[in-house]
Amino acid sequence: MPLWGTASGPPPPVAEGGAAEGSGGSSGAAAIRSLLPTRRRLRLDPPSKLYFPYEPGKQVRSAVRIKNVSKSHVAFKFQTTAPKSCFMRPPGGILAPGETIIATVFKFVEHPENNEKPLDQKCKVKFKIISLKVKGPVEYVPELFDEQKDQVAVEQILRVVFLDAERPSAQLDRLKRQLAEAEAALEARKKPPEDNSPPIVGEGLVIDEWKERRERYLARQQVEEVDSV
Repeated sequence: MPLWGTASGPPPPVAEGGAAEGSGGSSGAAAIRSLLPTRRRLRLDPPSKLYFPYEPGKQVRSAVRIKNVSKSHVAFKFQTTAPKSCFMRPPGGILAPGETIIATVFKFVEHPENNEKPLDQKCKVKFKIISLKVKGPVEYVPELFDEQKDQVAVEQILRVVFLDAERPSAQLDRLKRQLAEAEAALEARKKPPEDNSPPIVGEGLVIDEWKERRERYLARQQVEEVDSV
């Protein structure tokens, strides 16, 4: 069994979440339970593959839509067998019931070896999405999965599929749309929240009105002084 790690940017020196085949005891039982979820908490689109444009020597992007189809808040986390060359945005998070997010996956594409045809080479890199039911809208931290290992479920293992970047296809068009949606959502999150509170009478208006009244009062005083002379 390959080692699985999480990468959200510069990769850690040691992949987290890895477990060698043959480890026994309670950890082995927990691993078996995690591989047999009774009911999926998340729906993925695409459901089992990550499509990447094939551009050797470049960092390319894929996208996957993740929807919480359960009735509870769910934490999710990405893991990969290649944390040094791949990372995810976001690497994990909390989804409310019915909430959807589009995650972007970044991967560096190696040049083909042994004169292989570019799209015929098999990619050994795999991605895994794990989930955990949580109580209410809590703050996401990766340690949630370490604290409740026996409740963690493997939602899906995603296989990498390369697409010819120069040849139009339905998968490539769909990928471009999802990446555009992901970028738009990222930009929307960067904007400050709108202030929807009811308007309040500005202090400037009160001060201006006070000044106007005082000016009228002083003008009347001057007129009365002139009349009295």
